[in-house]
Amino acid sequence: MITIPARPWTKKMPPRRVLAIRLQAMGDMAITLPYLQGLRETLPPDTQLDLLTREEVAPLSQNIYLFDNIYTIGGGRNLKKILISTLLLIPRLWLRGYDVIIDLQNNIVSRIVRKSLRPAAWCEFDRFSKIAAGERTRLTIEAIGLGPCRMNTHFRLKDESRGADLLKKNGWDGIDPLVVLNPAGFVATRNWSIPNYVRFARLWLNEFPHTRFLVLGTSFIAEKASRLKDELGDRLLNLAGQTTPHEAFAVLQKTSLVLSEDSGLMHMAWTSGIPTMVLFGSTSSYWSR
Repeated sequence: MITIPARPWTKKMPPRRVLAIRLQAMGDMAITLPYLQGLRETLPPDTQLDLLTREEVAPLSQNIYLFDNIYTIGGGRNLKKILISTLLLIPRLWLRGYDVIIDLQNNIVSRIVRKSLRPAAWCEFDRFSKIAAGERTRLTIEAIGLGPCRMNTHFRLKDESRGADLLKKNGWDGIDPLVVLNPAGFVATRNWSIPNYVRFARLWLNEFPHTRFLVLGTSFIAEKASRLKDELGDRLLNLAGQTTPHEAFAVLQKTSLVLSEDSGLMHMAWTSGIPTMVLFGSTSSYWSR
């Protein structure tokens, strides 16, 4: 069992304002959301739950009903600019008067924020234990002392129709089951070959002939998506490079299965409660399993 660095909430009354910090990356942000949604359900309705994140991963959280306020840090991937953006934001956060800070990032930026705001209670994510990230997220939230944290994968999207509208615009009839093929692993050791995806799709169609396959995500996989389209024809909808992160998240809510390499889209699917088969490469087994 790991020990989470924390100063738990010990007062009899619940906290008035809670700030969760998760700065990167898109997949990690996705992992965090169902646990914070579980926390939201245990807090009194008048307790405010806010989020501090980075601009590039904020759209995922901005387009679901979960947080009272979302604050973002700019600067891209430039640490100097990130630190400047953080320091400019701290006065606004200080005025909020947070009782609790849940640091689910635990890096130099999140520690600067937490120490500057001086909350009555705080906890920090364990970045290195041999426990899966979701479980470490749950343990971190529970360490604040507000009760058990149970993940909730049923998100309320602010634009419920967005996913279906995008799919129908690209040829979905609104009836056929959708299976995502996601060859989006960043490095070669995490890639499955395109012929393997094609063989899987054809075997699947033998059993479920009305299935439509779907590729979405960034233009990073545009070439692979094109090859899948050539092989699977009108059985495949190609949305690669045509969706923002929150649009991809909305589309995923309409799918039945995701076959994916290790990527942000995979995390979005898993944290939405969608059956997900993940192909890992050279990843430490005590995390990937």
